[in-house]
Amino acid sequence: MKSVKYLIIATVLTALGACTTSKTSLPYFEDIKTLQTGELPSADYAIKIIPDDELMITVTSLVPEATLEYNLPLINPATSTTLLTTTQPRTLTYRVDKAGDIKFPRLGTIHVAGLTTEQLTELITKRISQDVEDPYVKVELANFRVNVLGEVERPGAYDVTRERYTVLDALADAGDLTEYGERNNVLIIREVDGKRVFYHVDLNRSDLLSQPYFYLQQNDVVYVEPNAIRKDVATYNQNNSFKVQVVSAIVSACSVVASLCIALFINK
Repeated sequence: MKSVKYLIIATVLTALGACTTSKTSLPYFEDIKTLQTGELPSADYAIKIIPDDELMITVTSLVPEATLEYNLPLINPATSTTLLTTTQPRTLTYRVDKAGDIKFPRLGTIHVAGLTTEQLTELITKRISQDVEDPYVKVELANFRVNVLGEVERPGAYDVTRERYTVLDALADAGDLTEYGERNNVLIIREVDGKRVFYHVDLNRSDLLSQPYFYLQQNDVVYVEPNAIRKDVATYNQNNSFKVQVVSAIVSACSVVASLCIALFINK
């Protein structure tokens, strides 16, 4: 009896030890949690325009008629299935071609790849100022979208309406990480010059704020890896599901055999 008792105690202690080892740290920025105040590093958030981007560019001035020819026409986005619905006309967008250019009314071809929206605004304003007094130019990125996947509350694709958008903003929009998300190993995938590059960030460290991937760019993918507990649960559920299927098949087979035996017995 003593040996059985010790075996049970050892098993319980081992299980508790395994649970402690698998425990995940939930807070962010653990390296500064004991500090009362301080200064955190920062990174550049400027987004560069790349091929296949869509730009919304509007030009106006004190005399609106003077800048009409610098704007694309308004269109009605209604389709054949929504003709009865009142829709707000919107401005056409400029799609950046593979060479990094756009075709701009009156100004012709403009090379925009590699520029920020602010730099492009200054460039267009300078050129239009040669013919129009005090033009106002607004350039916006119309296709800023980020995909958030993995262990978050609401995974999915998120349209971004501002350029200063961080990995923390993306996680907040997705409802934050679940308790099963690995906070020290968040993967960010980005397309750079036609190639896919990736970077791992640690949400437990404050130097994340100075990393080049802290500010997200168009078409970035944020993936939160499941921790060991989630993986173990998934494996356990899969194994149990398989066992249930096997047992169900065996029970069904036994039931068929039993039915046949009963039928043969009755016929005798």
